[in-house]
Amino acid sequence: MTIHKEGRTLLFVLLIILVGIIWGFDYFFPGQPVIRNIVIGVGVVFYLIILQFFRNPIFTVQKNSKQVIAPADGKVVVIEEAEETEYLKRKCKQVSIFMSPINVHVNRMPVGGTVSYYRYHPGKYLVAWHPKSSTENERTTVVAKMDNGVEILFRQIAGALARRIKCYVAEGQKLEQGDEFGFIKFGSRVDIFLPLDARITVNLNEKTTGGKTIIAEF
Repeated sequence: MTIHKEGRTLLFVLLIILVGIIWGFDYFFPGQPVIRNIVIGVGVVFYLIILQFFRNPIFTVQKNSKQVIAPADGKVVVIEEAEETEYLKRKCKQVSIFMSPINVHVNRMPVGGTVSYYRYHPGKYLVAWHPKSSTENERTTVVAKMDNGVEILFRQIAGALARRIKCYVAEGQKLEQGDEFGFIKFGSRVDIFLPLDARITVNLNEKTTGGKTIIAEF
């Protein structure tokens, strides 16, 4: 387990601020040990909450070109057939994973392949489970073309709290299944669009682990 690069500066600055608050309390309100301990306790709990949000588990991904793995930790909130209108322009099987603030927020490649399409879309910050969040919220769209020519589209979608989407890919880039492709801060959603002949292997409300849970098979 490591701390993700997106959180290191924030955590350092936050630590300095918390130390400054405690020092300031001692300076302006000396002789208040009970209140001081409460301030320290609240500060430590708050810091640990932010720290756990930026955790980055280290593990070996079991690659399989006939499987699609979860791009994120979270809960499956959508399994349905849907028209993908941005790039694929056809009916697909859609699987959506909602990431709460307590989940790991590293996003991993569901399949291996070459990035054939990437776009960033500014937008709103509706709650991530809102039906229109996929088309109206701030989001990124990534398409990975597998070695067999099949293209898989997936989106990072900002939520009411998540207003910092990070996507590290570029068109033409070759990535392996399970490689980190992005990070979303403070709760969000990831949509995956699969061919109609893909067999979905998860159920609604099932918990997923990014880079481990198999969500579909070809």
